[in-house]
Amino acid sequence: MPLFPVTSIGEREETKQKYSHIANSKQLLYENFVADHRPWVVAFSGGKDSTLLLQLVYELLLDVGPQYQKPVHIIASDTRVEPPNIEQYLRKNLAQLREHARLSDLDLTVHLVRPDVDQGFWGNLIGKGYPPPTRWFRWCTTKMKIKPVRKVVDSIVAEYGSVILLLGTRTAESSNRSRRMQSREYSSRGLNPHQDIPNALVLQPISQWKTEQVWEYLFAYNPPPWNSSHDEMLNLYKQANSGECPIVTDLDTPPCGGNRFGCWTCTVIKDDKSMKGFIETGDEWMQPLYEFRQWLKLIREDESLRNKYKRNGQQGSGPFTSGARLMILEKLLITEQVVGWQLIGDDELLYIQQIWTEEFDIMDSALRLAHQYSRKPFQSVAL
Repeated sequence: MPLFPVTSIGEREETKQKYSHIANSKQLLYENFVADHRPWVVAFSGGKDSTLLLQLVYELLLDVGPQYQKPVHIIASDTRVEPPNIEQYLRKNLAQLREHARLSDLDLTVHLVRPDVDQGFWGNLIGKGYPPPTRWFRWCTTKMKIKPVRKVVDSIVAEYGSVILLLGTRTAESSNRSRRMQSREYSSRGLNPHQDIPNALVLQPISQWKTEQVWEYLFAYNPPPWNSSHDEMLNLYKQANSGECPIVTDLDTPPCGGNRFGCWTCTVIKDDKSMKGFIETGDEWMQPLYEFRQWLKLIREDESLRNKYKRNGQQGSGPFTSGARLMILEKLLITEQVVGWQLIGDDELLYIQQIWTEEFDIMDSALRLAHQYSRKPFQSVAL
């Protein structure tokens, strides 16, 4: 009599069906990988879905070995206003990924893209006086998210002629996303043309996974093969009860909102439940960030803080007044000191001063104010 009973055919079939989503995704990835020489671009946000996608891709690269490699690019986005704990986690994870890929001799390049200083949040809000974004004026999406990603993707397309963009989108995320995904035409390899990027095809290998299946895989295969750990990500989700904010490559992507990890300054959403979750579960130091964001929403509606003309010269509610911009910068620098985390870069402070000098200021007011709060972006300026 055998030590363990032989599994019945029915039990084997049940097990096969239970894990069919894993087999289907791995087969789809393998078939597309060996089908042509197009480089892959994997969108990675650090959230559960994009982490699962990255892990499946990375496991494939290790399985096929160095002799079958082709260029794979990992693109992550830092808007420069990510929640500090999310930014820290993302940078650490990417550093471990980059080093493990190098030691494993994989043809893998990691890109952490950021908006140019003139496209960033503070340069536009405080420098140019743009009001905080709304659902109807989402100036942040194109400037801070789409352009930096497109810049890298376009450069890869220019070098190789075409790319395959891998996204961790799933039909189970929302009914709207499911309808959009189902309305597209797919090739026999599960590819569809990107609606905005020429010569880019889109592959969504985990589109049919359910949320519990995503978690099951991440729990079962932790740590991932690049010598990191999913524990910190899992803890972030527990704290915030949150979903991830996907890498944005087109305006069709809905804004991150409600309970999704996103910019800590986001005024498009009604309330930042993710930030509140962090604060309520031990990260009280983030309270000033939450209060600053609430204050931005409040002053956005104060017409006394706005110029009477728009930046294009037309009459109407325009950018923030010079006094309002100075007030916002000072409150930001105070908040920065309270939380002990740099919230605005030296290059952004210099850019703000450049815009102010062009528009209304001859006293280097932004730099003087920065100096008062122990920031010295430009040591040679006489103060």
